[in-house]
Order: sequence, then C-alpha cells, then structure tokens
Amino acid sequence: MTPITVPVALGDRSYDIFIGEGQRFQLATHLKDVGLEKSRIFILTDEQVWAAQGSALTQALDADNLRYDVLQVPSGEATKAFSTLETVLETLIEHGAERSDVLIAFGGGVVGDLAGLVAGLMKRGMPFIQVPTTLLSQVDSSVGGKTAINSRFGKNLIGLFNQPKRVIIDIDTLKTLDPREWQAGYAEVIKYGLIDRPDFFAWLEANSSDILSGNVETLAHAVATSCRAKAAIVSADETERGQRALLNLGHTFGHAIERAYGFDGRVLHGEAVATGCAMAYRFSADLGLCDPADLPRIESLLTRAGLAPTLSALGKIALSADELLEHMRHDKKAESGALTLILAKGLGQAFVQKDVDPHSLRRFLEAEIKR
Repeated sequence: MTPITVPVALGDRSYDIFIGEGQRFQLATHLKDVGLEKSRIFILTDEQVWAAQGSALTQALDADNLRYDVLQVPSGEATKAFSTLETVLETLIEHGAERSDVLIAFGGGVVGDLAGLVAGLMKRGMPFIQVPTTLLSQVDSSVGGKTAINSRFGKNLIGLFNQPKRVIIDIDTLKTLDPREWQAGYAEVIKYGLIDRPDFFAWLEANSSDILSGNVETLAHAVATSCRAKAAIVSADETERGQRALLNLGHTFGHAIERAYGFDGRVLHGEAVATGCAMAYRFSADLGLCDPADLPRIESLLTRAGLAPTLSALGKIALSADELLEHMRHDKKAESGALTLILAKGLGQAFVQKDVDPHSLRRFLEAEIKR
C-alpha cells in the first residue's frame, strides 16, 4: 500500500502521523526527519509486545547502527501507576538519559500514555515518538498528546498534555493482535463515526468484515480516517477546553465500568467504551434528544464487531447504579461536582452536555443494569 500522511496542526508543536506497512523498520529515517538522528534512543515497551515484536525491531535498529536501550514494563492497565512511573524515570536517570535523547513508545495505549508522561517529566522534557502497536492506540491514544497514569480514584486523573515529535503507525504490527484486542480497538474507530461523521459510520457498516479480517487497504483507510477526525478536533482544541471533550463519547460511562472492575483486564478499555457509547446514545434517546430509531444501527454494528452494546452483554460482574454513579463523579470532565457527559442529537451529532441531572442519570443506570 502507498503510505498515508496525516498532519496534526498545532503551530510549533505540529507533527505528522505516518500510516503504512513496515514503518517501524524505518525508524532511522523518521528520526532524521525530526532532527533526532544523533540522539540516543530509549525504547519503552511492555513484556507482551516485546516478546512478539522486539527481535524484529532490534534487528532493524542494529542494521541502521542506532544506539538504544530497552525498558520493559508489565503488560496491562495496572502498569499506569505511580510505582511504574517512578521506576521508569529512575531507570532513565540511572542510564544517563539526557534531554537531547529520545523516548520511543513501542506498544499499546498503556505504554503510550506512560511514555508521554515520562517524557514530559524527565529533566523537564525530552522528545518522544509514538509507535503504537494496537488498533486502539493507533486511532486514539497515540494522537493528540494526552498522557496520564491512573489514580485509585479513577482513570487518567494524573497527567499532562505532551505532544510527540511523530506518530509512526505500522499496520503490520496488528498481525500479532488477538481478536479481543482487535475488537477493543475497533470500538474507538466506530466512535469517530458516532461523534460527527455519519458517512464514516455508514462506511463502517458496509466494510466491518474486511476491517476485522485485516484487509490492509480497508484497515489503513479506517485508521487514517480516524486519525484525521481526531487531528481536526485536537488542532481546534488542544487542551480540551471545549470541542475536544467530544472525543470522550462513551468514556465517562466506560471509565466507570473499568473502575468497577478494578482495571484488572476482565474488561478492556475499548470494550468498556463500546458499551459506554451505546449507553450515551440510549441516555440521549431517554432524554428526548435523539431519535430512538438510531439505536438499532449502533447496537447492531457493535454486536457484529464482537462488542457489547449493553452491560448484560458485557456480563462479567454485578454492578450497581450507585457504584457507577460514584465512579462517574470522579470523571475528569466533572466541574464543581456537576457531571458532564457527551450526548447526541442524532447519529453523528454528538455534543457536550454539562450539569447532567444526577437523578435522571441514576434512573437510567438502574434501567441499564436490568436491561
């Protein structure tokens, strides 16, 4: 396939997203393009990704005579913690990392979020490059500069905005993903259609089977469209003062679900977001904001992708409305204790709703649990 370039326009913090096959093996070229060809390389990755793809990457790095050190962290959401942040920072300092060096995030969203925060804190800032290896991280977390770790009070509550120098999306890295990771990533792709691209949602309805089977051209188009959608919103609102909050469609519900499960892997982030998107549209319909006729299309696409449109379909543990509501109160979009949700006026017509009535929301959650 012909490589695709998607620009992210942020003034002096602008960068490009490269999408193609074999891109991770062209790291020397990418480093030269952004003026980091003489930098020492630190690769932050997780144990699972490195076991599957590390040897191929190191062979390419050795062939280009690049200097590098590899820092491995455990796989899973629990890695986004203070303890891991401290360990990685201290390891970099121990190895003599300088501000002129570069940190490469080679992994999924957990590694990308952690690496971006580490890079922002290390000696007040070292450059970093995202090389996302999961569908979810390629279309979402690697783009836009949001970096964070979790707190015991909620997800992504401790972090900063830190833009990468480049995002290198290698479609070939997806070949090692298991079906569940594919499905979880696809939830974020569907989300872009639900936010403001109904034509893209219709395209996904027609092409889901090709995407989920790994057809390279179709998959690359879905990834590129998703990245363009996110880049447009990020360029307009980098630090989430308004429009960027739309990217959190399904996330307030989803983060509450993840928190209820203790971030233990029984429910993946994308799986929770998929359920959360369906819940956001059903809540919108309950409030009379959107046409209930939109709901079957959304629920059907999620189901065909192997995702759960309802809490009962997710079905891992018993949940309570009070527990979910309490977790939602800790969402980072909450203001002065008032809940903010991303709701919709129709398919592809999402908007930010502040001061959501907690009583209406609690009644809705009770009905969702019984659904």
